[in-house]
Amino acid sequence: MYERMLDKRSTPTIEEMTGFCGENSERFSLLNEWLTSSCNTEQKIVFPYGNKYGWGVAHKKKGRLICNVFAEDNAFTVMMRLSDKQYKTVYDKLQKYAQDCIDNKFPCGDGGWIHYRVTCREHFDDIKTLLSVKC
Repeated sequence: MYERMLDKRSTPTIEEMTGFCGENSERFSLLNEWLTSSCNTEQKIVFPYGNKYGWGVAHKKKGRLICNVFAEDNAFTVMMRLSDKQYKTVYDKLQKYAQDCIDNKFPCGDGGWIHYRVTCREHFDDIKTLLSVKC
C-alpha cells in the first residue's frame, strides 16, 4: 500500500505520476497546479533522496525548495520543512492527522521536516494550509 515510483532508470512524465496516484490523482494534479499558480513555484520531476523516496515533483521558488510531492499508489506524500513558529501559526486550525505529523516531525534547526500523506479531502485542505505558510 502506498508504494512509490522507484524505477530510477525510467523518468516518468507528470501524466504517469498523476495516474499512479489513482483515487487521489485529481488532488495530486490540483496541488501541483496550485503551487505553481498561487505560490509561483517552478516544478521539476526529480528522484532526489535515494531509492526509498522515489520519483516526485520538486517545487522551488527563487531556487529555494518549497516542497517535494512524491507520487504514491492511490495517494501522494508532501515533504516540507517549516520553523516551529510557522507550524504554531496554523497548528490549531489543522486536523488531528496533521497535528500528529507536526508533533512527530524530523527536527532540523528551529523546526523540522514532515512527510504528509494525502489520502482524502481533509488532508488536501490541511497540506494547502501548511504550504500557504511556506509560500
